[in-house]
Amino acid sequence: MHQSRADAVASGLGFFSIALGLTEIVAPRLVKRAAGMRCSEGMVRLHGVREIATGLGLLLSWKRAPWVWGRVAGDAIDVASSRRPAALVALAGVTALDITTARQLSRDEQPALPYTYHDYSDRSGFPRPAAEMRGVGRIEARLPT
Repeated sequence: MHQSRADAVASGLGFFSIALGLTEIVAPRLVKRAAGMRCSEGMVRLHGVREIATGLGLLLSWKRAPWVWGRVAGDAIDVASSRRPAALVALAGVTALDITTARQLSRDEQPALPYTYHDYSDRSGFPRPAAEMRGVGRIEARLPT
């Protein structure tokens, strides 16, 4: 089966997410200092768990677009918790890649709708010809006998 460019990028992002997540879990102080993050080491570890979950989702799922959109949401959280300009520039680049990939995968993974044309011009909507249907809908009041 041929893998599209967006699928290949998504696979790379999956491996990147897992590696980054493991780093955030194992060395939260280093990550916090490097990115200038404004959160606790415990929060950095939670970022790591999020990254690993997203990475596994990207690598194991048939539909990858939702997982890449999850990365985009995670990027927004990362931007909100970073202070260093270099980290923000790196995040901007990764976010641009995530958005581009998510958009392409969303288009690729959307099911194709078959185009079918049904000609109903010869139908009236009545179960019998119109001449036989005349008066069928009329309600007649009957008095009890």
